[in-house]
Amino acid sequence: MNTITPLDVPYAIKKRRSIRVFKPDPIEPALIEQLINLTVAAPSASNVQPWRIVVVQNPDKKAALAKAYPDADDVTEFNPKLYSRQEIIASAPISFVFTADINSWKKAPDILEEAKDNGTYSEQLVEYMLEKGIPALVEQLGDKAREWAVQDTMVAATHLVLAAESLGLSTCMINHPLEDKVKEVIGVNNMPDIAIVVLVAVGYAAESRKNIGRLPLSSNVFLDTFGNPIL
Repeated sequence: MNTITPLDVPYAIKKRRSIRVFKPDPIEPALIEQLINLTVAAPSASNVQPWRIVVVQNPDKKAALAKAYPDADDVTEFNPKLYSRQEIIASAPISFVFTADINSWKKAPDILEEAKDNGTYSEQLVEYMLEKGIPALVEQLGDKAREWAVQDTMVAATHLVLAAESLGLSTCMINHPLEDKVKEVIGVNNMPDIAIVVLVAVGYAAESRKNIGRLPLSSNVFLDTFGNPIL
């Protein structure tokens, strides 16, 4: 196995670019396992960890998955550098399909029991959470359960992107699929409580990309009040 010196977090953040062409080189299983462990270390509200991640490597599965991300016919007409989403998925050795379990809060009792067993939570706190905390959470969620689960799952996807960058890999986040098609490919077409969140293509970059820039901080970062620039 090649020796990899991980990048520190600030450098990985600054270095990251969305890569659209990948080398065919496979990713070693040990490295994939490391990526997975770093991904699921992401924080989540009440620690319910709503993400359900499907790692797609099988060539036939990848081809079927790519078809669930159609492009406009003229996507590359004005700029051949804008590779189609299908080409990106096809060229990446693996793709992580992030889904969110809308009813993930139902796992909370198991998570609380584990926290009690490992000494993180006291028995009294666990009893309180089971009797009052979880029911209050469910009431608070109301019809926002999907939105809440998707938000937390995107945090995990961001962990993957930065972990991959720090370990010498590159990524591309891909959105807006034919959701029913994606669900069929990964085997959740009969699970209405599973929402498709984002696909992250992962591999070794076969291209270099420049930083295309960011809006000035005065336009989107504010101090105390919306519209009051922090800088």
